[in-house]
Amino acid sequence: MKINSNHPYHLVDYSPWPLTGSIGAMTLTSGMIMWFHMNNMLLFTMGIMITLLTMIQWWRDITREATYQGKHTIKVTMGLKWGMILFIISEVFFFISFFWGFFHSSLSPTPEIGMVWPPSGIVVFNPMQIPLLNTMVLLSSGITVTWAHHSLMLSNHKQTLHALIFTVMLGLYFTILQGFEYMESSFSISDSVYGSSFYMATGFHGIHVIIGTTFLMVCLIRHNMYHFSSNHHFGFEAAAWYWHFVDVVWLFLYISIYWWGS
Repeated sequence: MKINSNHPYHLVDYSPWPLTGSIGAMTLTSGMIMWFHMNNMLLFTMGIMITLLTMIQWWRDITREATYQGKHTIKVTMGLKWGMILFIISEVFFFISFFWGFFHSSLSPTPEIGMVWPPSGIVVFNPMQIPLLNTMVLLSSGITVTWAHHSLMLSNHKQTLHALIFTVMLGLYFTILQGFEYMESSFSISDSVYGSSFYMATGFHGIHVIIGTTFLMVCLIRHNMYHFSSNHHFGFEAAAWYWHFVDVVWLFLYISIYWWGS
């Protein structure tokens, strides 16, 4: 039975994906505890699989609603924009907490860490090596995602495709470089407040880069399927906003933790 709506809002249909997503998240976190304490990765792998399958099918449904069913009207899109803005603001305050902890410990070092910063015995990273390269990589990716946005606004399909490919490649390159940096590190997350502050801030930023890269990869696939137009592409716009937020957070991380903090 077809229901005719006389309003511009989107009343979402019943969906199993919030439930399966919750099950996947619970399985994933429980699996991580089993992995860390019992060296058993079975539950963790199950959690990854449930979460990935939920993501694919939930995003598929939203893409259908937005692209083919016309449910993302101007009014709905405006609500999505405000939702994304508020989400990014919440993420800003999430990272402010890490910077607060870092500066609280570094501006007034306690006797337990030798009253010096960095603490005694901590060999810090050279900010002019991998951290500087990663800064250049993320700044370049900010340029390429802006290039993609402008090309999309001009309905230039090929340039948007190329720019998105470059952005995704730079995001993956950043993650690989950060992985090498962690492998070469002489300190761990349990080495004083410096190790805790460093790995919590840079680690969560790294997770955000992976999320942003995934977001842009989905946009790349959708763009290649001609889902976006010059006046209907909020999915890509949200990814671009998120990516610029990740860029700005890295600049603060580099200046405060890698450069000033070393």
